[in-house]
Amino acid sequence: MYRALMAVAGVVLFACGGADAPTPDGGAPPPTPDAGSTGPDAGDPAPDAGSTEEDAGSPWDAVTAELESRVAQAGADVPGVALAIYDAQDRKVYEHRVGDFAPDRRVAVASASKMVSGTLLFELIRQGHLTLDSTTGEVLGWTGDKAGITLRHLLSFTSGLPPSHLCTFQPGITLAACVSSIANASPVAPPGTRFDYGSTHLHVAARMAEVATGKTWNTLFAETLAQPLGLPPEVTYFTAPNRPNGTTNPLVAGGLRASMNEYAPLLAIVFHRGTFGGRTFGTPELFDAQAIEPYPGVIIGNSPARDMGLDLRYGLTAWLECQTPAQGCSVISSPGAFGWTPWVDRDAGYYAVLGMHLERDDPGAGVVSFAMNLSLALQPLIREALTP
Repeated sequence: MYRALMAVAGVVLFACGGADAPTPDGGAPPPTPDAGSTGPDAGDPAPDAGSTEEDAGSPWDAVTAELESRVAQAGADVPGVALAIYDAQDRKVYEHRVGDFAPDRRVAVASASKMVSGTLLFELIRQGHLTLDSTTGEVLGWTGDKAGITLRHLLSFTSGLPPSHLCTFQPGITLAACVSSIANASPVAPPGTRFDYGSTHLHVAARMAEVATGKTWNTLFAETLAQPLGLPPEVTYFTAPNRPNGTTNPLVAGGLRASMNEYAPLLAIVFHRGTFGGRTFGTPELFDAQAIEPYPGVIIGNSPARDMGLDLRYGLTAWLECQTPAQGCSVISSPGAFGWTPWVDRDAGYYAVLGMHLERDDPGAGVVSFAMNLSLALQPLIREALTP
């Protein structure tokens, strides 16, 4: 049944924001711990709260059963999945592996990069370098009908720019050169009137950050997020993250490489609305804005969620998983093309990373559909398991 999902059109946009995404190069995974390992890992938000092994009669049995059943049904299409769940105190309360994937395996997280990029930009706003209302005209010197594009438009993919551009996949150039090419592209709509999921918006937003600070995107990521969180330098953005290759023109919408253990503290910042480990990143107001659809009346153009039959709208670098996106959602997510799917559920008091990475040249639309539908099926079971 899951092979049929491979035909869903356009979902590969979750990878990096464009149908012209590069083909993945699957490298050999690092050595993996034994299945069911429960010891604390480097990069975990906090030591595990006791054992995460699923004992008989555990409240997590239903989560485990659903995870294993869906992977079994997918067969060879999904060779491995891992799920880690953290509670509101940043304790890893559940971890389970099925197949060949492990929480310490560093891979390209594809469009799960978008939420991390949003966090970095929120912190630059807190520092006073930009605002959500900063325009391309003010920061980049753009003129004409594109000069009024704001950072808010860019983070919500409503800038009116074409959603993809070949330069975002070229490792031999700079981000500045790529954005100069994007600036010459004809807009598809006035800002704030059309939603198009894609990579160009965040490329332009990142260039605004570079100009406002005088630092490159990867330097900003290292200094603002990676180093304060104790992440190694290998956790960074690449043009072609599966190789990995290219850091001067990083794919801001999909080029991050990380393991589940390394991604978890980045997701913890989102869950806690900007505070983690005694540090502040961004502001609560910015993370509240992230969970609200800023332009509810927009025309829907490129939308991989719609292509999968999911009625999801978009906030600021995050999908909104509720029926009231214009008022705000407690569940937001940032799924990627190779299956990697992080989400937070503030009402239920947890955040989760569904880790996987399909190791073949064309992962197909179905792997995203598989991961998204799995995460949606797991959410009520996780809430039940967390209920005292």
